[in-house]
Amino acid sequence: MMNKITSLPPVSDMMREFGLEPKKQFGQNFLFDLNLTGKIARCVPDIKKMVVVEIGPGPGGLTRALLMAGAKQVIAIEKDKTTEPILSKIVDASNGTLNVIFDDALNTDLSDLNPEGFAICSNLPYNVGTELLVHWLHQIVMGQNIKSLTLMFQKEVAQRIVATPGDKQYGRLSVLSNLIADTKILFDVPNTAFVPRPKVQSAVVQIIPNKNKIKKIHNLTVVEKLTAKLFGQRRKMIRGILKIDWTQFGLTGMERAENIFPELFLKISGNIDSNLL
Repeated sequence: MMNKITSLPPVSDMMREFGLEPKKQFGQNFLFDLNLTGKIARCVPDIKKMVVVEIGPGPGGLTRALLMAGAKQVIAIEKDKTTEPILSKIVDASNGTLNVIFDDALNTDLSDLNPEGFAICSNLPYNVGTELLVHWLHQIVMGQNIKSLTLMFQKEVAQRIVATPGDKQYGRLSVLSNLIADTKILFDVPNTAFVPRPKVQSAVVQIIPNKNKIKKIHNLTVVEKLTAKLFGQRRKMIRGILKIDWTQFGLTGMERAENIFPELFLKISGNIDSNLL
């Protein structure tokens, strides 16, 4: 199978052959660098035993890398039907290990993909990356067996995911991600690696769901509303945003959202009238 994948023409040549151009409305920025796509694919934990879901494969640069890294199966979910001629060539070369679903990832039910769990690995479209991550975090809390997420984001978003209290990047995304998982930035990716070249730098983040953290969460939606409310006015003291007895949580009310740890957000959300949010 690997010989068939490596014998395919370069991604850039296949794009020219089929007249494929990156589309701004889909937030597409394609990766052609084989060293880079291979590096990302090899970061997926236990990839040779893993069903890997890729969102937005585009012309299949990372898709090829995942197959060459030995993924048990790759399921690629693509919204842009114009990529079908290229992706079908990779499907033919994959000996049944690649399945392409043409759908919006936000509307795709992942629950039936593999009962033993799966990994997600993707160069996420810039315009929906954060929305997709929050969606998956909710799915994980509801019991979706996602083993790991290895994701490319704008560097600013990556920093928000891994940020800790007191960091200027610390916010809603930091709290939600770190209440559910262990997070880290694996490496930065320069904008020169993409076609077209975006104005911002990128980074690859790894998010590993943590069962001990997840079992403490009863209602992630309330946590999300609470963080949205408090971080929505992050320079204000929390007592000026939400009129509750902050002392019951060991706070004075003079703190700002950026000073509150994820675990305390969880405690507050479990002891507050959600109608106040």
